[in-house]
Amino acid sequence: MEPTTIERRLRTFLLWVAGALCAGTIVELFLAKHTKELMQWVPFGLCALGLVAVVAALRRPGRASLWSLRGVMAVLLLGSLLGVYQHLAGNLAFQLELRPGAVWTDVWFATLRGAAPLLAPGILALAAVLAIAGTYAHPALRRLPAGAPRAAAGDRTLTKSG
Repeated sequence: MEPTTIERRLRTFLLWVAGALCAGTIVELFLAKHTKELMQWVPFGLCALGLVAVVAALRRPGRASLWSLRGVMAVLLLGSLLGVYQHLAGNLAFQLELRPGAVWTDVWFATLRGAAPLLAPGILALAAVLAIAGTYAHPALRRLPAGAPRAAAGDRTLTKSG
């Protein structure tokens, strides 16, 4: 069964949004001066990798590029979780520094409201989920019966408009 025009447009839209989130996050991290230590450079690399994978999937939506996109987005998702943990740990350490004798339950809400926003790294998870959703049931990922001809490498099933 061939994908409809709406399916192709929706896939393209989801990948464009995921790419825009990666590019926008790079700009936001730069403007926020998220460069003080080595760990703060990780989201730059993840976003750049995600952007490259999205562009590759948009340009040549073949089996290899779509599986690569999914793999990169899985790494982006894990990086997002690492970022949430890093922000939470940093906020907790700061709160415990302010109140050295306090137990973590006394500073928990202050930790959640701390200077490092906990949900900011979640933007990477959102980009990953949108990009993976853009590959859902993609024709290039269908299993073909043995001996069936494959589409040509330059087949643009993702961006074809009609």
